[in-house]
Amino acid sequence: MDSILNDLIKEAKKAQAHAHAPYSDHPVGVALLTNDGTIHSGCNVENAAYPLGNCAEPGAIADMVKKGHRYIRMLVVVGPATSLCTPCGGCRQRIREFGNDHTHIYVCDVKGNIMLSTTLGALLPHSFGPENIDETKKLAEIRKLSNE
Repeated sequence: MDSILNDLIKEAKKAQAHAHAPYSDHPVGVALLTNDGTIHSGCNVENAAYPLGNCAEPGAIADMVKKGHRYIRMLVVVGPATSLCTPCGGCRQRIREFGNDHTHIYVCDVKGNIMLSTTLGALLPHSFGPENIDETKKLAEIRKLSNE
């Protein structure tokens, strides 16, 4: 586990080095691990039209999906300072789409030191995920059948 975590931190730091953060000077790198041991990474990309910028997490998730993976087992965020740089609310929900309460999240400082070891369930308690949609679809189908 330690070598996998070290690899994730290394990849997140590499991604952070490629961040485009000229407006905030807040480069962030993320690396995630899928069930088969594949690592995907991403960095934040800012835009002069601020709302059009992207956090690092969606880049890593898009790379994962593009390569055919659909489950995040573990995720590492490397921030630009010594303060916590946890995923924002929107990114927590994006991670939830492909993870669950037990998905491990590690938040590291600029040097790669782990500052927080937690789970998605702790960061996003009582979350809404794909299974909520599946349940709604099943209920709609039952209602449809009972009206026929």
